[in-house]
Amino acid sequence: MNNNRKRVFRIRQNKSGFRRRASGQNHNPQINSFNNNRSFNKNGSMSNPANVEKAIQKYNHLAKDAQSSGDLILVQNYLQHADHFSRILSKLNSEGNKLQADAQEKSVQTDEKNK
Repeated sequence: MNNNRKRVFRIRQNKSGFRRRASGQNHNPQINSFNNNRSFNKNGSMSNPANVEKAIQKYNHLAKDAQSSGDLILVQNYLQHADHFSRILSKLNSEGNKLQADAQEKSVQTDEKNK
């Protein structure tokens, strides 16, 4: 082992040794505007009905597997998750129906104005 060799260290740029965050400055706007998809929420909530249906199926399947293994507490846990997502799905469907009705009413009003 050669302990006589001089070690070369990187020089720290700031006192803490970590990169500093830009304070409110957007240096590269392409990175921050990567996706304008409306079904993506930062808080992790699901707003796409297809994803919610998939989650319901997943938890129902997990509950079925847990029941076959005999774990009744896990069955109830998975069924509660499935119930939660089914409530979210019904809420999304009611909001979607309301938006469709509002859009249809608006188009009828514009048709009446154009006559």
